[in-house]
Amino acid sequence: MGKFDDLPEVRRKGLEKMEQVYGFEMNDMDGDFFHYTADHLFGDIWQRPGLSDRDRRLLLIGMLAGQGAQDVLSIQIPAAYAGGELDDVALREIVILLCHYAGWPIGARVNALVEDTIAKAARAKAKAAKAEEA
Repeated sequence: MGKFDDLPEVRRKGLEKMEQVYGFEMNDMDGDFFHYTADHLFGDIWQRPGLSDRDRRLLLIGMLAGQGAQDVLSIQIPAAYAGGELDDVALREIVILLCHYAGWPIGARVNALVEDTIAKAARAKAKAAKAEEA
């Protein structure tokens, strides 16, 4: 039995999708804001056909970068990388495109986040490989 199985279907689907998109564990919460986030945005909009999760992620990263929303980008970029939706090459290409369309300062901030994400993953991979050797 899953941890959200006792919830209504739309809330369960929404929370499961939130965990997938954000890359961390979610809990059910009260309030209208959370209701619209979990049930509508993740239970409905992120479930619609026509765009893949990768497509949605790319659009979201572009919009967030254009708004200078580093706080949310610092969640979305590592989650997209960890989830395998975007790799080193794709993330670095996003930076190049953003620099030219959103401006160099925005692209530079996203580049710092991208390189930090890639470096953290490489360190974690090296640490895991070292632990396996021991």
